[in-house]
Amino acid sequence: MKRCLVTGAGGFIGHHLVTYLKGLGYWIRGVDIKRPEFSVSDANEFELLDLRRWENCLRATQDIDAVYALAADMGGMGYLSSNHARVLRNNALINLHTLDAARENGVRRYLFSSSACVYPESTQTETDSAPLKEVDAYPAAPQDGYGWEKLIAERALGYFSEEFGIETRIVRFHNIYGPLGTFDGGREKAPAALCRKVAMACNGGSVEVWGDGLQTRSFCYIDDCIEGLQRVMQSDHPGPLNLGSEEAITINGLAKLVIEISGKKGITLENVDGPQGVRGRNSDNALLRDVLRWEPSTLLKDGLVPTYRWIESMVRNG
Repeated sequence: MKRCLVTGAGGFIGHHLVTYLKGLGYWIRGVDIKRPEFSVSDANEFELLDLRRWENCLRATQDIDAVYALAADMGGMGYLSSNHARVLRNNALINLHTLDAARENGVRRYLFSSSACVYPESTQTETDSAPLKEVDAYPAAPQDGYGWEKLIAERALGYFSEEFGIETRIVRFHNIYGPLGTFDGGREKAPAALCRKVAMACNGGSVEVWGDGLQTRSFCYIDDCIEGLQRVMQSDHPGPLNLGSEEAITINGLAKLVIEISGKKGITLENVDGPQGVRGRNSDNALLRDVLRWEPSTLLKDGLVPTYRWIESMVRNG
């Protein structure tokens, strides 16, 4: 039975991935600096390790066939836009140490979780900016420290594959959301933040939205993300692949959709100053479809229902 390591196994995507892979019959070692916040991990082994440290990466990758590298210091736009140095430092250490330890320990295949933040901000200046293709990452001018460290790690994977023979896979996440994810504290993404705000609002109340709310995004449901990760890992495509939805929506539109799902009446939007990132970002899945003969299929309105219900229950139960 294949032995897999999932780094970042205490986080949102990593926790879901451990459960999925365990269901497929893999032996799983989960590693993170924290345990899952909202449920118990299904990993065969779960180790609390700081992967910024080389010796911990050697320990984590020992006797492992395949690595799903999801560990990262990250959060929503509010966190990323005010912690450039911290995010770049922490993630660069995690990325390079884990990759090199995998090489040292003879890991056969290594999947790295990159981000749509690698794409140049100049290609995302309008609300109707063209969907982002994988080739658009160059000439390089990614978004903030988070985007730069992801792009550097992508390059490192390519070099390690060429020089050391480790098989590498890369996914570029586009706004993954769903139940069991962070929904407060400053690191939450837009869907979770808006679900929390609506859950806390009373009929006739208001919900704050950062910026004018006309900025556009696409959002990929967690079940599609997890299936896509495994499909990419099993593919023979070594280059980056977008993993996201092509269903774009404004942030105001997202907020209104959450309000509709909540069933609450008379809630209005209050647009306030705040970090809002690029003006328009959407995934182009043409290459993903060509490589995998598959793409995420969950409609935003359908994925938001279980997401909102779960966050609503967490808010209600305190």
